[in-house]
Amino acid sequence: MTLTRFVTKNAFRNRRRSILTVLSIGFSLLLLTLMMAIWRSFYIDQGSALAAQRLIVRHKVSLVFSLPGFYREKIRAVPGVTQVVNSQWFGGQYKDDKPENFFAQFGTDPQEFLKVYPEFQIPADQVEAWQKDRAGAIVDSELAKKFKWNVGDRLNIKGLIFPVNLELTIRGIYTAPQPTQAIYFNKTYLDEGYPQVKGSEGIFAILVDSPDHMTQVARTVDDMFRNSTKPTKTETEKAFQLGFVQMLGNVKAFILSICGAVVFAILLVSANTMAMSIRERTREVAVLKTLGFTRNSILGLFVGEAVSLSLMGGILGSLIAMFLAAGAARQGGFMAAMRVTPGTMGVALLVAALVGFISAVVPSYHASQINIVEGLRHIG
Repeated sequence: MTLTRFVTKNAFRNRRRSILTVLSIGFSLLLLTLMMAIWRSFYIDQGSALAAQRLIVRHKVSLVFSLPGFYREKIRAVPGVTQVVNSQWFGGQYKDDKPENFFAQFGTDPQEFLKVYPEFQIPADQVEAWQKDRAGAIVDSELAKKFKWNVGDRLNIKGLIFPVNLELTIRGIYTAPQPTQAIYFNKTYLDEGYPQVKGSEGIFAILVDSPDHMTQVARTVDDMFRNSTKPTKTETEKAFQLGFVQMLGNVKAFILSICGAVVFAILLVSANTMAMSIRERTREVAVLKTLGFTRNSILGLFVGEAVSLSLMGGILGSLIAMFLAAGAARQGGFMAAMRVTPGTMGVALLVAALVGFISAVVPSYHASQINIVEGLRHIG
C-alpha cells in the first residue's frame, strides 16, 4: 500500500464524520469562492478593452438631475473624443411589478449608439430597421431568451417616472460580451410623448481614442462645465457602475467580513474533526511507531489526512460556486462579469489546504510525540 493510499483510506475510516466534514468545508468554500468572485467582478475585472476606453458623463450632484442636450456637441469637440451618445433611463414597468419582470430601458440615439458600443453584435439589417423605426427597440439576447421575444414582437411598457407609456416594436436582438438585461429605444420617441424631457439627457457615454487619454478627456469635460448651472462628473464606465454598488454601503468591508467568518468557521470544523480523529487513534500511533514509523512520518500522515479532507471540500464548493456564478452572470446587471476563474478557484483551494494544515499540525505534533508504552496502554 502506497503512502498516498494509506492517507486517503484513513481519512475516511469514520465515513459519516468525514463526509459531514467535507460537506461542511465544501459549503464554507462555496461561500468563500462566491465572495471572491464578487470581489473580482466589482473591483478587479476592468471589462473589455473597449469598456476601458469609455467614459460616462453625468450631473455632478446626482443622477436624478438631467444634463442639457447641447452638452453632447460640446463634448464631441473635446480632443480625444471619437464618439459620444446620449442615454436616458426610462424606468418603466413591463407586465407587472414582479422582480422577475424587471429590466433596464434606455432612450438613446440609434444612429450613434452602436458606434460607442461597437462590441454589441447585431445583424446589419436589424440595425437599419431600428434606425428607421422611431418606435423600434433592440433587446439583449439573454433577455430575449428569458421572455421568448423575437424580432417583430411588440413591447408595452408602462411609464412610472415619465407619464407616458411606450409601445415599442423589437427591431433587433444584440449580443453583448456580458449580458446587459436591457433594451434600447429611440429617445426621440420619449421626447414626442413627453415634450418636457426634450433637450435634456440622463447621461452621455463617450468613446475615447486611447486609454491613455481617459484622464485628460474626463478633466477637460468637467472643466468645460464647471461654472455652468449643471456641472458634470466624468468617470470611467467601471467607476460609474461601482457608484451603484457603493449605494448599498461599505461593500468591501461586508465581503471581507464574510470571508473572514467563513475561514474561521472552516478552521473550527477541520480542527475539531482532526482532534477527535487523532485522539481516538492513540494506540494506533504507538503501533505505527513499533513498525518503524518516525515522528515526522506520523506527523505527515495526520496532516496529509486533514489537507486531503479540506481539499475535497474545497473542490466540491468551488465547482458548485462556478455553476452558481455562471447562472448569476446570465442575469446581467452588477453580476454580469461574475465568474469563477482558475485563479479564484486556485486561491480557494489554497485556503482549504492551509486551513487543513493549520487545524491538524498541533494535534498531529502531539500525537507524534506519544511514548510507545503509554500509547499502547491508552484506552479511549
